[in-house]
Amino acid sequence: MTIGAPWSIDEALAHLHRVDPALGVVIDRVGEYAAPHRDDPYAALLRTILFQQLAGAAASAIQRRFFALHPPDDQPPTPQQILELTDEQFRSAGLSRQKMGYMRDLALHVADGRLVFSELPSLPDDEVVKRITAVKGLGEWSAHMFLMFHFGRPDVLPVLDLGVRNGMRITYGLPAPPTPREALVIGAPWAPYRSVGSWYMWRATEPTAPDI
Repeated sequence: MTIGAPWSIDEALAHLHRVDPALGVVIDRVGEYAAPHRDDPYAALLRTILFQQLAGAAASAIQRRFFALHPPDDQPPTPQQILELTDEQFRSAGLSRQKMGYMRDLALHVADGRLVFSELPSLPDDEVVKRITAVKGLGEWSAHMFLMFHFGRPDVLPVLDLGVRNGMRITYGLPAPPTPREALVIGAPWAPYRSVGSWYMWRATEPTAPDI
């Protein structure tokens, strides 16, 4: 499977049924694969920073106030606008000093050309992870969510995600969530469709996948 190449969900589900009958049971119970997709890479990463360690309703309220600093209210501030915001303006929207720093670092990476979104589709997953995690506040988990839900890469296994590991605990009747290393082993047979298997692990825990 080449980078950015189309892939078939029907082929993915057939493969996962074949290699992992326990996962097949989850697929049959949950039904259609319906992972979310985000179109704007900059907005997606900005949202990831904003929503970190916050409940969805609280994060959404802060996002509305943050976007309102630079109308239109349904669009995020541009990197240049973020770099021009004062600490007081960030605080008026409800953002912490730590998140101010993360957002400014993302804006700097975009503004000075260290993070060029048009280059990312042609890069392998590992290189995309490297470039995203160079931004303060964006770790491996954030990069994996970006690969899965922005680029639709089919073979990402976010083993740092507790929801995925809890889904494995439920699906395979484990006494506790597997460690990240153990989760890599469990998910290995799903390749080259580990993103799809991971999505069904979130569904196994219901009611929701992570708010990314």
